[in-house]
Amino acid sequence: MSKRRKNRQSLKNIGIIQLSMILGYAFIVIASITIVSQLAVRKTDEVLKNKVISLTSSLNVQMKLNMESYLSRMETTATLAFGQKEAYTYDAADPDNDEFEALNTEKIITEKLFSLCIMENFVDYGIVYSNNRTVGKISNATSTTFGDRIFTELESMITNERTNDGWFTGYGGDFRRIYYVKRVHENAVLVISFYANELNEVFDNPETLKDMQIRLVNKDYDIIFSKQNDEIGSQLHKGIKDRIIGQSSASVMDNEYLVSVNSCGDDWYVVCSIPTSIILNEKNEVTRYIYMTAFAAAMIAAIIGMYLSHIITKPVKKMVTMLDDKAKIDLLTGILNKLTFEEYAGNCIERSAESEQKALLIIDLDNFKGINDNYGHAMGDKVLEDLGEVMRGVFSDDDYLGRIGGDEFAVLINSTFDSEEKLKEHITRKCTELSESFKRSFDRFDNGMRTTVSIGAALSPADGKSFAELYAACDKALYKSKKTGRDRFSFYDAQMESEVVR
Repeated sequence: MSKRRKNRQSLKNIGIIQLSMILGYAFIVIASITIVSQLAVRKTDEVLKNKVISLTSSLNVQMKLNMESYLSRMETTATLAFGQKEAYTYDAADPDNDEFEALNTEKIITEKLFSLCIMENFVDYGIVYSNNRTVGKISNATSTTFGDRIFTELESMITNERTNDGWFTGYGGDFRRIYYVKRVHENAVLVISFYANELNEVFDNPETLKDMQIRLVNKDYDIIFSKQNDEIGSQLHKGIKDRIIGQSSASVMDNEYLVSVNSCGDDWYVVCSIPTSIILNEKNEVTRYIYMTAFAAAMIAAIIGMYLSHIITKPVKKMVTMLDDKAKIDLLTGILNKLTFEEYAGNCIERSAESEQKALLIIDLDNFKGINDNYGHAMGDKVLEDLGEVMRGVFSDDDYLGRIGGDEFAVLINSTFDSEEKLKEHITRKCTELSESFKRSFDRFDNGMRTTVSIGAALSPADGKSFAELYAACDKALYKSKKTGRDRFSFYDAQMESEVVR
């Protein structure tokens, strides 16, 4: 064999080796990228699924709170009617009524009810007596629907024996109207009704979850409200119902649906659902992009995978951020802000039974202005942050803690006590512990900075049956603590009413 032929053969062998190396390297790279891509897609799918389940659960809880808040406003509006003495003392069914006096009394009650009927969406806002006589705003449709059984049928809607009231819909198969009924006395009930489509504002899902279906159903899974009006009154879709039946709080996700449920009241449930294919649609698009990019970008496959994972999770992060923006926590102290505390505390107080002992504490920093003036606002913020941390350590998870002013804090004692004496003993211990713990928090400062807390306490129902009443009582008790030397706590008593108002 000539030298030239040997060279050609060697070049051919080298070419074969090079081709083999390229093909082998390509195989290894493609196999590695494929495995990494599959792992990335699987992990992304898992993260997305967990994020969406968590987000949907948060949305469901928010919708539940919205609904409970809406119902609470309706109940509060109903109780306003009892501000007129005639409304709860007059009995149209009394055979001994003087006709002229009865007409005048009914006129007074009607004028009162119409003055309270401030919501245009009310269909009914009136009182029905056992002889089927009515005062206030009772629509012709309601009178026709119930006929001569109007009092009996409305009275049967009172399902809560403790509060003597109840919510009902679906009378005669008609779910277009929702009723709230409250007993006035033995022969009279107050009724409020409104159309179910008024709940559109309550169940307003965010743009990022615009495809999420939100429904309100009863214990039989009949749909009370849905933005798809043709669903109202029908049974919840079997595929959704089977995933949540018998559960009061749950989230379920499989290949067909993501479903979340939360109880609202005793017999109603908020149900959020969305087909899994819609949730994973964006993930599937990005998955295809991962595979297409992987073959062309071997050296940066890992970076692209991380970037695409970021793209996949970006919509979820946006939704979480949106819900976080609606969070009701004071960012400096980590406890409830003013509006949230007043709402939660007010609802808790108003829904408590007469026998339940509650207490409201108002906490004020002594000489806080001096901290800001002498050490700067940054140090003042640190003091407020420390007080929030101390409060979380002193009070239980059942209690409501809130910052309701610049240097003013509040606590609603929500634990259960057998007597007022035990509640006072508990408050005394907690106030002492709070004061001492807050003082110890300043031991780390060597600049001589000192401040203390003054506290005013009021009990429910003894000192008030609403947040406003308890707050006013606490304010007087706090004034006493400030006036008598600060760094102490005081219980409200009736003698404080005669003291000079600040």
